[in-house]
Order: sequence, then structure tokens, then C-alpha cells
Amino acid sequence: MSQKGTDADRDSMLHRLSGDPGRSLQDRVRHHGSRLLLLGLLAAFVAVAFPPADDMDVERYTVDMVAPEDVIAQIPFSVPKNATELERDRRSAMEAVPPTLDFRPEVGDSVAARLTRFFTAVDSAASRGDTIRVRTILRERQITPTPEQLRYLLDPQRRAVFRNAGIRAATELLSQGVVDASRMVDITAGSVTLRRGENEESADPASILTSRDFFTRAVGLLPSNFPPEARDLFRLILIHHVEFTLDLNVVATERDREQAAASVPTTKRQVLQGEAILRQADPIGPETLERLEAYENELRDRGILERDGIELNAVAGSWLLNTVLLAVFGLLLFFNRPEVYANFRWLLLIALLVAAYFGAGIVIDRGGLATEWLPIAFVALPVAVLWDTRMALFLVLLIAVITGTLAPFADYGTVLALIAGGSAAAMSVRAVRRRSETWVSIAIIALAAGLVLVAHALATAGDLALALRGGAIFAGNATVSALLAMGFLWVFELFTGITTDQTLLEWADPTRPLLRRLSMEAPGTYAHTINVSNLAEAAASEIGANGLLCRVGVLYHDVGKMLKPHYFVENQPEGRNPHDKLKPETSATIVREHVTEGVRLAREANVPEVVIDFILEHHGTQKIGFFYEKALEEAEGELDVSRYSYPGPRPRTKETAVVMLADSCESAARAMREPTPERVQTLIESIVASKIADRQLDDAPLTMGDIARVKGQFAKILGGVSHRRIEYPATKHLTDAESAVETADVAEALEVAEPAEARHRS
Repeated sequence: MSQKGTDADRDSMLHRLSGDPGRSLQDRVRHHGSRLLLLGLLAAFVAVAFPPADDMDVERYTVDMVAPEDVIAQIPFSVPKNATELERDRRSAMEAVPPTLDFRPEVGDSVAARLTRFFTAVDSAASRGDTIRVRTILRERQITPTPEQLRYLLDPQRRAVFRNAGIRAATELLSQGVVDASRMVDITAGSVTLRRGENEESADPASILTSRDFFTRAVGLLPSNFPPEARDLFRLILIHHVEFTLDLNVVATERDREQAAASVPTTKRQVLQGEAILRQADPIGPETLERLEAYENELRDRGILERDGIELNAVAGSWLLNTVLLAVFGLLLFFNRPEVYANFRWLLLIALLVAAYFGAGIVIDRGGLATEWLPIAFVALPVAVLWDTRMALFLVLLIAVITGTLAPFADYGTVLALIAGGSAAAMSVRAVRRRSETWVSIAIIALAAGLVLVAHALATAGDLALALRGGAIFAGNATVSALLAMGFLWVFELFTGITTDQTLLEWADPTRPLLRRLSMEAPGTYAHTINVSNLAEAAASEIGANGLLCRVGVLYHDVGKMLKPHYFVENQPEGRNPHDKLKPETSATIVREHVTEGVRLAREANVPEVVIDFILEHHGTQKIGFFYEKALEEAEGELDVSRYSYPGPRPRTKETAVVMLADSCESAARAMREPTPERVQTLIESIVASKIADRQLDDAPLTMGDIARVKGQFAKILGGVSHRRIEYPATKHLTDAESAVETADVAEALEVAEPAEARHRS
């Protein structure tokens, strides 16, 4: 199938979904169901694009940043120590554990026995004068004496002193408890545990004799007259034979240390429920970030947050919330703007604009851009221009509310800025009548959002510099959004079939080819067009209708006359009327053709359909009265009324109805000889009454109050008319002084040329 065929099918589908819902259940289900489906899809897009984030997403916090909001603990939790802190605390606990020293009292006797055997062997060799044997005994014990030391050892008396001092040191000093000094080097605890059999006692490490103390005291047992060489030899002998009575119990000590390390708490602080973890505008440091991570982990451990993937319940809740909020806007359209609700194309465009806004939000969130870049003006401006400000304002409020529920933009200041900027965009279209005035709208949007950001910063003691920066960003956002919205406006108009005021102003340009031809080829008609446009615009504005649309519609309502301009009285020279030589039916056909041919010319020039409606409806289905009456006089049988009537339809809008009345009233007023305000008022009343009697206003949404205000505006403007136009039999009784006013149809005052004899009579 060709692309053209595909487009036609799509257009046909959109057409079927638009309009009246129908009476059958199937048609109603299709009509309303399609709108509910559109609503649900839009809500689902937002929910999936912005899945409900963890209440505590640590990834959005970094060290040295300023907290964007308060974080209050919803549950109590503990802040764990990191690996370095835990290792340090465990090491400190282990170092504080008192080492366990086992006391072995039998060691003293064993040392004394070894010393006795040593000195006995030396005594035996020395008594025989076997110096070599003595040296051998010493060498076996890795003692290499100097000659002076050897002489001391070979001396029996001095050797006896060595024996007695050594045995005494073994029995007296070792019994007090002596520990190897090397064992005490690693002891960092403030006490030690002494184990004597089944008994344990705590002792000060300073009170325990070490090997160093032992040797010092043992050497002190020698006579004071012993030289240093002798003392060194004695120390060497003790070092070789000694064994200490206090021994480090490695197994018990390590067990105690492991228990101490295991008892070290893994957390460094407790956070209570309701306690502030972080305050807005506070700087975030490493410790604060640890608390945030601990809070997030606790929430996940309790199943409050999902570790991976998207929590379906949360997404479903988000979808439901978005659906409810968007449904509020849908109900507004259903009850207050049924024409918008009925047109599926219009609803689809609104949904696409909202989707584009949240699509931009995805880019802003993923790209780490400032939230002030959210393009709220891109939604507000087209909706306000295509429809109205109220509708745009309500949509802006709902979008801002939904945005505030999304985790990346859940900031009160952001919501306020969106409301201010979007509202300013919606209302600024009143100041924008031309695309060149878009910069006025941009300035209004930027100023409104900037003031709100600064005011919010001042009210909450926030960072003013940050608020000013946000205002500058919003100004850039307003510029981009407004230019894009205005640039795409013609696409939106094409899609919706709506003609905006900006487009109408372009079609009101007198240099447009169609208007230029009208002014050159049918100058009388063009002059009439200008007069009626002024009259219709003023009356439409008076009743709240679109005055600009009336003006543009009037400019084109008679373009069909330029094909045969001389057949219409305003373009005829004095005394010449081509209708004098034509049959009534032919004349009526020519007059009627200015409507059908006008539509053809307008469509060839791509004039908007809303303007073409004025060509079709400004005469409605009225009879072309003069020629119909003339045909009745000449006819011998029944006449086909449709040949003497305009094709219609009757006016269906306030604007086309106002133009019908303005066209007739302006024509008739120009024909009055003495157009006093009273006579003009009477003329207007008569013409309007004739339209009502002919049921030409039945399809137009005009109230009697509207009609009264329209007549008042006509009388005000036409009361100043002073120049003459030709009179017609239908209104001659109104132009004669003091004549009674009769109801007459003067709608063809400018459209048909009166026969020469009728003009002569007038």
C-alpha cells in the first residue's frame, strides 16, 4: 500500500474517533475508550520514564555538594564502621588484652641443678690443672673467655663464689617470677595476667622481673671487688644455663585477643527514627555520605527499597497517580470544553505536547542538566494559542504537580518556577499578536520564573546566587521553548485544523494575492469589505467572539465577485446594469455563484477553512429576493426555490452570524438618504428581525443578549454614516421621512444590481 493510502487510513481512523460519540453502546465505548486509552498510555509513559526512585538515592549526593533537601530517618538504623576503622578498633582491642604468663616454679631448681653440674665439671678439670678441658667445657656452652676471665674461673675460691651466686640467683630470684624481656616488648596492655596453677591474678607489667632485671640482680650477688671481666663471665654462664619461670601462654593470650577483637562493635553510631540525617543547604562531607549510605542499605535490607530493577507496585502506584491527575484535565475538557474532548486529533496533539515535555525531562535527568530547563513554555504556548489561556493554565498546573511527584524534580522551588513560567507563557499570548512579538512573551516568562525563584530563595534562606543562576537558565529555556513552539505552530495548525490569530493576521495582509486582485478588479466590493470588516470586528469583540476572525472572514467573504464584478451594483458605473438583459434565473445564478466561486478561489489560494466558512455562511440559505420576485411575476407555474437561494449553510458560529448581520446592515445603511441615528437604529432592528424570522440564526450560538449588544454596536458605528448609496424598493419606505418601518430582506443590497427601471423609480 502506498504512503498516501496509509495516511488516508490513519486520517479516516482519527475522523471516526472524533465527533459525536453516537447512540449505540459500541460507538460510545469506542469514543470514550479511545480517550481513556490515550490517557492511560500517557500516564504509563511518565511512570516508566521516571520510575519511583528510592527515597534515599545516594548516587545523587556527592562530597562537597550542598544538600538540596532535608533527609529525615523514617526508621532507626546503625552507621557501620568502614573496613579501616573496624581493623583499627580491633587492633586496639587486641593490644589492650593483658597477656597471660604461666608461672613455673620448678624452673628455678632445674636451673640450679644445671649450674651445679657445670661448676662440678669445671672443678674436676681445674683440680687436675687441665686448662684445655676447662676451655672445652666453656666452648661447648659457646663461652669464649678472655685469659683474665679464665684465670678467675680456674681460681677455686672465686669459682666457688660464682657457684654460690649462680645457685642463689636460681633459687631466690627465679622463684620471684622472671620473664624473658623479649616477651614483654610487644605487651601494650596496662596489665598482665599471672597464672599460678589454677589461680590467676593481674599484675602491673612494671612489677614483673624481666631477664634484664634478673641478670642485673644476679651479677649484683657477686662481691663488689670482682672486676668487670669476672662479672661479664658470670653473666655469660647464667645466660647459657638460665630458664625463666614466667612463660608467655601464647594460646591463651591469642584466644583472649580474638575474643576482644570479636567483641568490638561493627557500628559507630545509632540514628533514631525521626532524626535528621541531612539538612537542606548543609554541605555534605564523608561522614554524612556514610550515614546516607547506611540509611539506604537499611531500607533495602528491610525490603522497603528494591536492590535491582523496578518495583512493580511502585510503578503501578505512579501510573495510577498520573492517571488520576491527567483525568482531572480530561474531565475539565469533557464538561467545559466538549468541542475539544470530541476532537481526537486535538486530544492527541495535547498528549504529544505533554509527552514531549516529559521526554525532555528524561534528557535533563539523564544528562544531569538543571531542572530549570524543563520546557513548560513549549506546552503552554501552543495550547494557549490554539485554544485558550484557561485551558493552558489548567494544563500547566497539572503538569507542574505531576513533575513535583517525580524523584528527579521533587523540589518545591522547581514546582513553583514551573507554575510561574508556564502560567506566564499561557497568559502572555494576549500580548503576542504577531510572531515578531514572541520576544515579549519570552521576556514575560523569564521574568515571572526568575522572580519566583529569587523570592523562594529569600523566603527559605536559600542560596541567592543559585536562584539567580536558575533564573538565567529559565530565561534560556523560555527562549528555546518559545521559539520552538512558534516555529512548530504551523505544524500544529495543520494537524488540528485550527487557525491561530497569528495566521489570521498573515491572511489579513492586503498584499495577499487574493485581496490584491479583489481591490484591483472589484474596488467597490473591496471598499464594502473594509467597511463590513470594521463593523463586524467591533460587534464580535462586544459579545466576546473572535473579532480578528470576523475581520479576516469578511475580507474574503466576497472574493467570488471579482470573477464577474460588473454584475454587482457596487462595481457598476452609473446607468449600466447587465442584469437588465438577463432572465431572473440567470441573474440569480450569477449572484449565487459568487459564493461557490469564492470558495473555489479561496481553496486554490489555501485560505484556511475557518475563513472559507464565512464565504459559505454569510448569506446562509436566504433567497435572492429581487430576482425570485421577478421570476414569480414572469412564471406560469411553480418555481424551484433552490435556484433562487444561496447554497448555505446557515451561520453556525457567532462570528459568521455577526458577519451576516453586519453585511446586510452596512449595505442598507449606505443606501439611506438621511441616515440619522434614529433611522439607522430602526433599520438595524428591521434587518435583524428579518434574519430571525427567516430562521437564518437558528444554528448560531447567539443569545438574545448577544443580538441586543450586536445591534447596539451596529447603531453606534453606522450612526455616523453620512454618504448616500442607492435606495432599493425593499427599504424605500425606511428612507422616506416619517415612514413606517416594515420588515424587509435587504441582504442583497450589495450583491445584486437592481434593474434600471427600479433604480429609476428610486
